[in-house]
Amino acid sequence: MTKQIPPEMKERYKEAKELIENSENIKIYSHTDCDGISSGAILTSILKKIGKTDFDIEIVNLDVLEDVPIDHELTIFSDLGSGQPVDKNASKDSKILILDHHPPLRDIDYCKTVDYEYLEINPIFYGIDGSQEICGGGLCYLLAKEFGFTDLSWIGILAAIGDIQNGKTGKLEGLNRTILKDAKEEGLVNVIENDLSLYGRQSRPLFVALSYFSDVKLDITNDQNRALDLLKRLGINTRNPVNDTSIRACDLNQKDKFKLIKELIGMITRVIPSKYAIHAPKLVMGESYEFENEEKYTFLRDASEFSTAMNACVRNNRAEVALKLLELTIMRNEILNEDNVSIDIESDRALVLDELDEISRAHRYYLRVNIEKAGNSIVQKDNIQYFDGEGIRSNVVGTIAGMALSQGDWRKPIIAFTQVSDENDDLKISLRCSKLLAYDGVHFGSIIREVAQSLGGNGGGHDVACGAYIPKEKRDEFLNLMNEKLEGRLAIDN
Repeated sequence: MTKQIPPEMKERYKEAKELIENSENIKIYSHTDCDGISSGAILTSILKKIGKTDFDIEIVNLDVLEDVPIDHELTIFSDLGSGQPVDKNASKDSKILILDHHPPLRDIDYCKTVDYEYLEINPIFYGIDGSQEICGGGLCYLLAKEFGFTDLSWIGILAAIGDIQNGKTGKLEGLNRTILKDAKEEGLVNVIENDLSLYGRQSRPLFVALSYFSDVKLDITNDQNRALDLLKRLGINTRNPVNDTSIRACDLNQKDKFKLIKELIGMITRVIPSKYAIHAPKLVMGESYEFENEEKYTFLRDASEFSTAMNACVRNNRAEVALKLLELTIMRNEILNEDNVSIDIESDRALVLDELDEISRAHRYYLRVNIEKAGNSIVQKDNIQYFDGEGIRSNVVGTIAGMALSQGDWRKPIIAFTQVSDENDDLKISLRCSKLLAYDGVHFGSIIREVAQSLGGNGGGHDVACGAYIPKEKRDEFLNLMNEKLEGRLAIDN
């Protein structure tokens, strides 16, 4: 996997730098997820650092991109744009910059065929895997690095984790590794190798985090009492003797950590087909990434938990809160690097965190209510399982599908669908599945794109998390086609 920027790609970054330096009126469009928010935060920080004041940023869904106006001197698309006809409304005076890692509609030489300034930087042009080696935020960070702003490297890591770029191997790969090196050298990110891969390693009691394990359904899944009993049986202290609170995953010493990892691997191998046993360690082991300037036991300390908070903002139409938190954190890091503290920044950041806490509480309640509904209405077919997410917001249905997987059959992908919006009665489809299915070579993002396009829709995404938009009347046909496409390819057949 590539760890250095290819020379041709490097040249395009130099062009992008000049394009920004020579433009005044700038509009940024970025995607509605953690990667998109991170991308937007990096770009706006670049503009502020070089003294640009006339710019605007908008966080958008993919379905609006075909009709966005190109009426600024420079329009930048980050974490989106490659797969959409974003230059449809361009004129000969337009300047367009795309920083995206998704499969592109246009080839690398498209810029030579138009009569306006068009520059697209996509890793796929250079044989770099955009699903594992670099994401939108990473691409934007490499632009920041071209300006010399390596202090923004930590946001590239946040973006990569939010985009599940570590999903397959449990650690960051490729160009993400280069960004990680910068973040470590800046003293902003700490890497914990061979760590226990559980969500909530900073903020959740260990037994609670264990009960949420859902890649494979175990006895402890959705059962906190059994998770607590497991820790006691292994002789792992469930209380932190330093502060007398429930022990967190981040508190475990190496001996207890490996004891628990070994036990989990054994539990997993006993319930999965033998051909998947080789992959069991990747479900429970990997690297963890901590932001050094953040307080221990807070969600801000852990990259995975931080990325979830960013997504919560977007899912609740509060992207401005996420952007403000990242902006203040950038400023705070700069001051802390000089061994100073700003009361104003700490105060402003505390207010934003209060807002974020309210958003997160409402978000968790919404998820809890709808996960219960979803779990009680899962329908089984031979190779897929699905539930009707009627009434669930389209920007949250994927999250709920992922959490409902633990209440279904881990051996099959779970599919959820809901109406796109009050104004659009098309269906938003979301698919989630166990990592084990992807380890066997099934790329659900490619399959869902193929099926959706055959029905007049579109789709795509990662191997274990993807989605599509289809006409409402094509729902049953979509489900049948997905079921047929997966015949003989899943763990259930072994």
